[in-house]
Amino acid sequence: MRTVYLNGSFIPENEAKISIFDRGFLMSDGVYEVTSVIERKLIDFEGHFHRLERSLSELDMTTPLTKEGLLSIHRRLIDKNSVNNGLIYLQITRGSAGDRDFVFPDPETTPQTVVMFSQNKENLLDSPSAISGIKIISIEDQRWGRRDIKTTQLLYPSIGKMMAKKVNADDAWMVQDGYVTEGTSNNAYIIKNGKIITRAKSNDILHGITRAAVLRFAEEAQMEIEERNFSISEARDAEEAFITSASSFVTPVVSIDGQNIANGSPGPMTQRLREIYLDESIKTAI
Repeated sequence: MRTVYLNGSFIPENEAKISIFDRGFLMSDGVYEVTSVIERKLIDFEGHFHRLERSLSELDMTTPLTKEGLLSIHRRLIDKNSVNNGLIYLQITRGSAGDRDFVFPDPETTPQTVVMFSQNKENLLDSPSAISGIKIISIEDQRWGRRDIKTTQLLYPSIGKMMAKKVNADDAWMVQDGYVTEGTSNNAYIIKNGKIITRAKSNDILHGITRAAVLRFAEEAQMEIEERNFSISEARDAEEAFITSASSFVTPVVSIDGQNIANGSPGPMTQRLREIYLDESIKTAI
């Protein structure tokens, strides 16, 4: 049984309880982060912490714990749950004022709810998807307009994953005004004429921590990058395609809406990017 963290205490998962009036439960009024653990070390913790601060600030919430405090909790969860490879999930909500109301409760009298737990994933580094690639479908992007805030409002991404599952695909890329925004839980890329193409940062996409690292490492490796919109049609005609996220790292996309990308196998640039990302990230893990 896992040990989880809840509002200052480490307790067995079956003893963790939150008020039914918590705004995270009633209104999805909360944010989250997921940090990968490789060989008992945290990948890009600094980036996840800074994005957490930004998400909270955009929702007029404070950061209830210091970076050092959160790092300590992450490490204790790794130790208590013997996590070698896996994930640490962190969620902060606006808390419970003891009743349901659309108006924000007074933060002076309503403490935030902080939840953290671990997930063991021993095949995190050698996921079958990284070897074979994934098949995706395209769907309309019907989310709210502030996707740059990592909120717990994940109903439509969940629907998107189920739409993909129903047609034996692995995931979905969302499309708005004719252009790909991102995957249901990842950033989207294509490679064309040897150039990495991905949508530029805006309120329309999550500012991925893995995205930032991958683009930085690609630039250091003298790979050409172009941040611009691209369509599903352009993606189908690309040389390669891939996704990035904290839990999938760099994963090839080999098919879109039933049509193979190139020869339907992971491409060499994508495979090289995954190698570079993992090598460099593990070097700086804490």
